[in-house]
Amino acid sequence: MARPKRNLLATAQATSSPPASLDDNHAIACVQKAEGKNLYLVKLSKRRDPLLVEMPARFRSQIWVKPGGYVLIDTAAFLDRDNKLDGEIVNVVREEKEWRKQSYWPPEFAKKSTYPEYSDDEESTVGKMPPSDDSDGQE
Repeated sequence: MARPKRNLLATAQATSSPPASLDDNHAIACVQKAEGKNLYLVKLSKRRDPLLVEMPARFRSQIWVKPGGYVLIDTAAFLDRDNKLDGEIVNVVREEKEWRKQSYWPPEFAKKSTYPEYSDDEESTVGKMPPSDDSDGQE
């Protein structure tokens, strides 16, 4: 049986706006890949090694997270358990523009331009003919 629509709308409403501040054990992470049923491999801004986090039941089959998306995780959720999980997803970043305006957004996750920066040293080849092979010593 499907979940009631009011549950879906309540979950969507809860994740639409960023919190005013973060707790000490909360952090924003970038999703690298889905590891299984409800497990995701995420990367924190200050750590090199990725963490394995779990998606709670209230988000399952309601909100999807794609690689490259951002989530808010709780790293203290599984400290009392002895398992391989490093945390739990608390919130899914849906309105990324609003989240980026917050003071706690990591500078390492700054938005990258889709177009590469052109340097003045390189000469553009747009609209030019390819080089000719006349310099092969024709005499």
